[in-house]
Amino acid sequence: MSQSVTSPHHKSWLHGLLPLQLSAGRRERLLGTAGAALGLLITALCCRAGGGSPWLIAPMGASAVLLFAVPASPLAQPWAMLAGNLVSALIGVSCARWIDDPAMAASLAGALAIAAMFQLRCLHPPGGAVAVTAVLGGPAIHDMAYRFVLYPVLLSSVLLLAVALLFNNALKRRYPHLPQEAANPHHTVDPLPSQRGGVSPEDLHQALEGFGEVLDISEDDLAAIVLAAEQKAQQRRLGAIRCVDIMSRDVVSTGPDASLQQAWDLLAHHKVKALPVVDASSRLLGMLSLHDFFLSGQDSPPSAPRMHGRVADIMSQPARSLQADQSINELAQAFTDGGMHHMPVRDANDKLCGMITQSDLLACVLKQSHM
Repeated sequence: MSQSVTSPHHKSWLHGLLPLQLSAGRRERLLGTAGAALGLLITALCCRAGGGSPWLIAPMGASAVLLFAVPASPLAQPWAMLAGNLVSALIGVSCARWIDDPAMAASLAGALAIAAMFQLRCLHPPGGAVAVTAVLGGPAIHDMAYRFVLYPVLLSSVLLLAVALLFNNALKRRYPHLPQEAANPHHTVDPLPSQRGGVSPEDLHQALEGFGEVLDISEDDLAAIVLAAEQKAQQRRLGAIRCVDIMSRDVVSTGPDASLQQAWDLLAHHKVKALPVVDASSRLLGMLSLHDFFLSGQDSPPSAPRMHGRVADIMSQPARSLQADQSINELAQAFTDGGMHHMPVRDANDKLCGMITQSDLLACVLKQSHM
């Protein structure tokens, strides 16, 4: 009996023909459309003013799709766009001049353009169309010979890229799409704590090499997406726990007018490393830590802590704090990547009501892992 066309294999194959759901929101769709219209219009007008024909070629429309609709794509970056179109034009003109059969010249031009773009790390899909256009573009393009590379290909590519740079950056879209490096508060080369463990960049690189296909996303962006997904999963697990659930309520604090000696004695007596500084109404004014005693207001580290003056002279302000009913997800981010060790907690009246340390958070996480 022959296999039915409705078998699971065929259903899966047919399902692959359906359009995928795009993640672009309404704003991105409008910006992509408006940017492409503006970029192509400016490019066309400038090239037409320069005289000669053709003054704009069809592959520029494909470049506009990448530069304005998917500016984060590795295929849309400035080097890929300029070098891809340029080298493809050179190859296309060469094939048109040296190969008489148009079908053979066009197919070879497209194939060599792809090979060259791979080698030069400037893969840009419209480049393949540029190479074929150089072969099949008609007498006007053939008569231009290698001048076609400079005009209209290079000129229109430069103009379209210039508009893309101005348009995308004016609207706060990262272009060129460079990876965003989070600053390490300790000024070391180690990755931030939230980026350690889990999927490492090396793991991702090896997985992509094993995958074997070219994906239209950079490794840096893919790593950022994986990290964001891991953080979403963490938020789902810990989102129900609030700061009030794990905070210490009997908080040792000091006032801004207290002497540094009094504050130092409090730190030593209670064996804590930081004190919230509050006013007479228990409103948080700042934080005083051991670090402040040794570094605040000094050109060089002193050999002994400062003991002369008031707390207000050296406390750190403003002090970051959280509300008692906030989830501990934001707390975890402040402790891991923000470099904080103590988090004051405020009640509904904005008065100090608790304190959370890294030890409190760690105990909570360990408890959750055993539940």
